[in-house]
Amino acid sequence: MNRIAFLLAAAASLAMCTSAPPPPRVLIVTGESDIQYHDWRATTGMIETVLRNAGFEVRRMEDPRGLTTQSLSGYEAVILSYNGPRWGAGPESALEEFVRSGHGLVSFHGVTYGPLMGTIQHPGGGWDTGKPWAAFADMLGVTWPPKGIGHGPRHAFLVKIVDPEHPVTHGMTPEFTVNDELYHRMAHRPGIHVLATAFDDPARGGTGRDEPVAWTNSYGKGRVFHCTLGHDTNALYEPSVLALLARATDWASRGATGNLPATIALEESPKDAIRVLVVTGGHSYDSSFYRVFDSFPDVTWSHATSQKEAFASGMKDKWDVVVLYDMHNEIGDAEQVNLYEFVHAGKGVVALHHSIVDYTSWPYWHEEVIGGKYYEKPLGDHPASQYKHDEPMVLRPVRGAENHPILRGVGEIVTMDECYRGMWHSPKIQVLMETDNPLNDRPVVYIGPTPGLRAVYIQLGHSTFTHNHPGYRTLVHNAIRWGAGHQ
Repeated sequence: MNRIAFLLAAAASLAMCTSAPPPPRVLIVTGESDIQYHDWRATTGMIETVLRNAGFEVRRMEDPRGLTTQSLSGYEAVILSYNGPRWGAGPESALEEFVRSGHGLVSFHGVTYGPLMGTIQHPGGGWDTGKPWAAFADMLGVTWPPKGIGHGPRHAFLVKIVDPEHPVTHGMTPEFTVNDELYHRMAHRPGIHVLATAFDDPARGGTGRDEPVAWTNSYGKGRVFHCTLGHDTNALYEPSVLALLARATDWASRGATGNLPATIALEESPKDAIRVLVVTGGHSYDSSFYRVFDSFPDVTWSHATSQKEAFASGMKDKWDVVVLYDMHNEIGDAEQVNLYEFVHAGKGVVALHHSIVDYTSWPYWHEEVIGGKYYEKPLGDHPASQYKHDEPMVLRPVRGAENHPILRGVGEIVTMDECYRGMWHSPKIQVLMETDNPLNDRPVVYIGPTPGLRAVYIQLGHSTFTHNHPGYRTLVHNAIRWGAGHQ
């Protein structure tokens, strides 16, 4: 091994040893609520999306009665989005031990009252004392006496950060406005650490005091965060509220907030998202095509409808993968240069369905990058290729290719799509999937012929039936990840 190769190998080894730790694993415990007031499905879904976008590995449990010490193992924190019946001694003890042993607990809004706290709602209104889970109040650091449960009319109010140095709130804007319910008259335990308050305006039915809306507490070795905000998705949509919950989850998981931003908008891309440009034009298609990319949690994508827009100067610095779903024979000289630089910069190309017709005026593209060509009309000795809509197709992995990253979790695909027959294929392509439909050429998924270029062609993609097919979505997602170098 020469000295340069040795240094490169050593650097790679060092990078592996100093790689970032895995993302925190968190479990959202939910499933029941006083649905008349709180739609747990909507709020839980929004929080789940935000946490995934922030880089957490998130799982959900909708029947807390199944909680055990074993089922909680492997998680760093639990998030409670629950206001239903008591769980029973076993599950409740499991959560107590989970937090006490040094893990995290995050809860918000409706968790502040209800059966876990020992408050029972009368059918005609009002609250009474039931049988509380004593350790639950100890963990959250608060109780809410039945006579005190309530709030003024929902309205917009100002939240103030009162401890800007705590890891959860450090760097956040000192004040932000929310449209929510302002809980009041709670009985806070002496040991809690208040992070944020809001003035409960008497003119709005309030107490005239600054009411705590976010605080931390210790339970054994564990870290607990509770927030009274978050009545519904309208309240949660405030970027500072989303940031507060995400940063609290990070802190509860590992005592820090990593690099999470001070505000988090729901539409923000996840950390390290794969940047994808989807190119269309020259062929009609069902709008369900867009939903394919919306279903990928680790992808942020944009759309271009012209070559000039898509293949612009500097595209290799802006995008990780280009997905082609266009159908144009011609391509301009400047666009050729930019696209050539893109693929030779190690960026990915995922060509779908009718894009096999693309850029025939530039032979390099189909001969060296894609490795296939559909003939719209005869050329020399080669007759025109043929197609037929809505044909049943079974795609099978080629023997030996079953474990390729592009086929991970795909298996065989049974679908209805458009058959193509009579195409040209480079003898140097790496075929991953094929079909024995007599109206179609055998290769249907393959990697381009030039070593070092990350180009893959997937023939499927004609209609909504395929766009919605889980196997197709997995295949396209894997291809994008492979194209971006995420093996």
